[in-house]
Amino acid sequence: MIQHFQYKSMFENKQLPGWTFSFYFRGTKYTGTYHKDGRIEWNGTFPPAEKEEDLKKQLHELMLFHVYE
Repeated sequence: MIQHFQYKSMFENKQLPGWTFSFYFRGTKYTGTYHKDGRIEWNGTFPPAEKEEDLKKQLHELMLFHVYE
């Protein structure tokens, strides 16, 4: 489960899409970029391959809830 999820607009003009995010999963901090087309780029540490798809689904849900509410 994702913990301590945070996101921030990449641009001062908040109407321009693109966000940076961070969260903790199993004690490890992950950061990345969430693009307007739903693409996710990981920065630094990559999640375990067997958990990546599940984490991406959770990220999509969180972004839909917080950004597109």
